[in-house]
Amino acid sequence: MKKIIQVLIWFICICSLSFAQQAKIVTEHVTPHDLSEPEFTEANSVSSGLDIVPNGTYVYLSAKNIGDDDTLTNAVFTLTSKPAGSAAAIEVINSTWVHFKPDVKGAYEIGLTITTAGGSDDTTKTIYAANYVGVGNFGGVTTHYPNCMTCHQNTQKFIDIFDRWEVSGHANVFNQQVETSDHYSTSCMKCHTTGYDHNVAASNGGFDDVAAQLGWSYTAPSNSGKWDTLKTQYPGLVNLATIGCESCHGPGGEHTVGANPDKIQISLENGVCAQCHDEPWRHNKYSEFENSAHIEPVWETTSGSNANTNNLNDCIRCHDGQGYVNFTKGLTTDARTWTEEANGTLITCATCHDPHGNSETASLRLTPAGSDTLGNGNTYTEGGVGKICMNCHKARRDNESYMSTAVSRTWGPHHSTQGDVLLGQNAAEFGSPYTSGNHKYALQDACVTCHMAPTTENGTPDRDKVGGHSFKMHNPETGYDNVASCSGCHGPKTSLDEFDAIWDFDNDGSKESVQGEIDGLLTLLRIQLPPVGIDSIDWNLIKANNNINEKKAYWNYQLIAYDGSRGVHNTQFAVDVLTQSIVALNGTVPVELTSFNAVLNQASAELTWKTATEVNNKGFEVQRKIGNTWKALNFISGNGTSTGSKQYSYTDKLAGLNHSGKISYRLKQVDFDGTSEFSNEISINFIGTPKNFTLSQNYPNPFNPSTAIKYTLPYDSKVKITIYNVAGEVVKVLVDNTQSAGIYTTEFNSNSAKAGLSSGIYFYSLEATSADGLNSFRETKKMILMK
Repeated sequence: MKKIIQVLIWFICICSLSFAQQAKIVTEHVTPHDLSEPEFTEANSVSSGLDIVPNGTYVYLSAKNIGDDDTLTNAVFTLTSKPAGSAAAIEVINSTWVHFKPDVKGAYEIGLTITTAGGSDDTTKTIYAANYVGVGNFGGVTTHYPNCMTCHQNTQKFIDIFDRWEVSGHANVFNQQVETSDHYSTSCMKCHTTGYDHNVAASNGGFDDVAAQLGWSYTAPSNSGKWDTLKTQYPGLVNLATIGCESCHGPGGEHTVGANPDKIQISLENGVCAQCHDEPWRHNKYSEFENSAHIEPVWETTSGSNANTNNLNDCIRCHDGQGYVNFTKGLTTDARTWTEEANGTLITCATCHDPHGNSETASLRLTPAGSDTLGNGNTYTEGGVGKICMNCHKARRDNESYMSTAVSRTWGPHHSTQGDVLLGQNAAEFGSPYTSGNHKYALQDACVTCHMAPTTENGTPDRDKVGGHSFKMHNPETGYDNVASCSGCHGPKTSLDEFDAIWDFDNDGSKESVQGEIDGLLTLLRIQLPPVGIDSIDWNLIKANNNINEKKAYWNYQLIAYDGSRGVHNTQFAVDVLTQSIVALNGTVPVELTSFNAVLNQASAELTWKTATEVNNKGFEVQRKIGNTWKALNFISGNGTSTGSKQYSYTDKLAGLNHSGKISYRLKQVDFDGTSEFSNEISINFIGTPKNFTLSQNYPNPFNPSTAIKYTLPYDSKVKITIYNVAGEVVKVLVDNTQSAGIYTTEFNSNSAKAGLSSGIYFYSLEATSADGLNSFRETKKMILMK
C-alpha cells in the first residue's frame, strides 16, 4: 500500500495557455480492440474510462501536465487510500500507463506527482468501485430497490429519458437477438447486457452473475419465445438483460446509498461507446472514428472566453463536444474558465448521437429550429441527415457585411466552408450571381451520402481508414479514393482523378481532373492577389490597399480553398467563383465553360451549357458522334467578351435516326481570331425512335379510377387522344397538341371526367398526323370502368 511506482511519461502538451505546471490524472478507456495490443493480456478487462467502475475490473490511468507546455520528466502514481480488506496495487502497463484492479467495493484515492523543468505539482483523483443494480421497469418487470428506476421513476426528466431509451436499439438488442438471431452466443452478451464480464472474471452483480445465481443459461439457437420464458421464469434477470443505465454511467451500487451524485457519472467520452463499438472486424465503428479528423478537433482558445450565446460566433458550440450537445438542447455553456486539457470535451460519438435514443435517424441530435442557417442568412433545407455536418462545417460569417471590416490575419470565412460551397452560397459577387451544381439536390443526405459510404473489405489496407465514421474519402497512405458512392450518378470510378473537368479552366494547355483544374485556378488567383505576380498572398498589403475587389477576391479564395474538396463538392460554383475573382483583379482567362449537359427527351437530345466568363468568344460549334465519326450540327453564336454567366442550349432532333445506342456530343469553342478549343465529350443512350404509330391497350383494364394509355409516334405529329362513352359522346380530351417522335404514356382518371361517370364500357381513340402532313393514323380501343 505504501509502495510508490514510478512512471516516466514523455509527451508534448498542446495547450496554448502558459501557466505553471498543473497535474491531471486521466482515466483511460480500453476497448476490445485495444486488448489485442502486446502490452495487454486476456486477463485484462475492457474499460469505459469512467471513474465509476465495476468491482473486480481494471482501471487504467495516465498523467498529464495541463498548466503549461513543459514536458513531463517524471510522474509518480500512488494509491493513497482504499477500502478495508483491499489488496489492490498500482502496476505498470507500459512507459506511459499504469493500472490497478479494485477488489472491494468503495473509494480508491489515487495520488499523482508530476515534475517538469518548471517544477512539480500534485493532484488526486477518486475512483469508486461498485456492483450493478439493474435498470428497473424494463420489459414490464416492476422496479424494486435498488434498481435505478425505483427512485428515478418519480422525476419527469428521467421518465422522459427512460421512455425514449426503452424503445431504442440499445434497450432491445438482447431480447431481439435471443428471439431471432441465427448466430447468437454468450460472447455477444458482453455488450448486449449490463455487467457481463468483459473479459476478466469478476463477481459484481452483472448479468452473468445474476444468471448463474438464478440458474438461467442460454442454449443456442435463438427462437421465438425465449424472451418471454426468461421474463416469466427469471424476472430478476430482466433488468440486466439490456444495455441499461449502468452500461454508460457506471455501476450504481454505491450511488444508491444516499443517492450520492459523485458515485454515478455522466460522460460524453468515447470510451463509453468504444467499450463495445470497437471490436473489429464486424464492430468497427470506433476503429473508423479513430481515423477521422473529429477524434482530435482543433481546440479554439476563444472557446474558453467568448460570451456563450449559441450563435454563429460561438466557438464552443462546434469545437467542444459538450458545447455542441448543449447547443442542440438550446442550453448555454459557461465557457469563461474552460481550457482544453482541464475541462474541454472532445467531439465524440455522443456529441452527435443521443445514447438514450430518439426518433431521428441513428438517434442523431438535431439542432434547434431556425439554426440551420449560413453566415449570409441562407436557411438550408437540403442535405437530409447531412445537415448535422453542415451545422459546423460552414463559413459562419456573411461575405457582404464582412467587406466593411478591416483585413487581419484571421480575416475571412471561417475554416471548413463545406456547407457554403456545397449549397453554392456566400461567395462575394462582382455584379452577377454564380452558377451552382446539383450535388445539393442529387445527394439525399449530402455529406453523409459520400463521406460515410461503407469502408473497404476486411483485410484490405484501407479498411477503416476511409468511409463510415472515418468520414474520409481519401487515404493519403495508399492514395486510395473511396468513390463507390459516386458510381450511381457518374458511372464506375476508382479515383477522384477520373472525374475529368469539361474544360481547361486554368488555361495551362491541358484538361485535367476537376481537382487539378481547381488547383490551377487557385494558383492563378493567388498570383493576382497582392503581391501581384507572385504565387503567395500578403494580407497586410490587402489591408493597406483597402480595395473592395481585392477583399472580395481574397474572401472567395479562402471560401474555395478552405472547402478542401478542390472543387468536387460543387465544381460549377468553384470554377465560377474563382474565375470571376481572377477577372475582377484584371486577370485574363479564356472562355470558361462551367457546365455541359445532355438530356434525352423522347426523340430529342437537349443540350445545355453555361459559361462563367467569355473573352473574344465567337461561339460554339455543336458536334455529334455516332460510332467513330464526328459531325458538325450547328453553330451557336457567343457573347464576345463577358464577365457574367451566360447560358446556351441546342436541341438535336433524332426522329428517324437509324441508330440505337450511344450518341456523343462535344462543343468546339471558336474565338474571333480563329483559335478553338474542344470540350469533353458527353453521351446519351438512344434506344431509337418508333417505326410506326401504335396505340396500346390501356392498363389496368378493367380500371378504377385511373388507367394508363401508351402510344408511339414515329414522327413529330399533331396528336389528339379522346375518351368516348358508348353513345359516342366525348367524355374527356386527354391530349391535343403537337408532340415529338417518341414513346408516350398518358393517364385517364375517371374522377377528373364529367360528374356522374359510372361503371361501364368506354372507348379511347388516337388521332395523329405527322408535321409534314404526309402520314396519319387513327385507332380506337375499348376499356371498362368498374366501380
